[in-house]
Amino acid sequence: MRSIKTILLGTILAAGFGIFVGTTDVHADTLYTVQSGDSLSKISQQFGGDANFINKIAEDNNIDNIHMIYVGQELVIKTGEGTEIAAAPAAAVQVETQPAAQPAATESAAASAYTGTSSSAKEWIAQKESNGSYTATNGRYIGRYQLDSSYLNGDYSAENQERVADQYVAQRYGSWEAAQAFWLANGWY
Repeated sequence: MRSIKTILLGTILAAGFGIFVGTTDVHADTLYTVQSGDSLSKISQQFGGDANFINKIAEDNNIDNIHMIYVGQELVIKTGEGTEIAAAPAAAVQVETQPAAQPAATESAAASAYTGTSSSAKEWIAQKESNGSYTATNGRYIGRYQLDSSYLNGDYSAENQERVADQYVAQRYGSWEAAQAFWLANGWY
């Protein structure tokens, strides 16, 4: 009797261990950081072998325009039921979102020129805020970066606008890239 119990218990434990060791979680999420030159199509190809996962990636990451992602944006890559998506490279880490369709040619050129540098992010914001004009006004917001007139202290010169904009962004966001990411998420900076 004792040997039957031992055999039965041993078989149950071995089967349970075999099931435990033999299973993997096909629903694991991967955090991927968008790199220069990436598109949702390329990311879908990388993780799924084809472009069939574009809409799933966009949906999982609340991306409204599948044609607009930006360098440094972090995307969560999820696998669906029965869907096998390869693991992301070890370098994957961060992400954020690109703007919606650009209405004006100058805005489109500025957005497509974005490479992730401070100068390109700064120019991108200037184009969005005032089409790059130092003389643009919108109520109490003045100039190229649409700064509150109280920040400029009556000096609306291009040099002062540049200096004050750099100080404002450094204090509030830390970098022009972070300011751009905030603008993309909120429509202002």
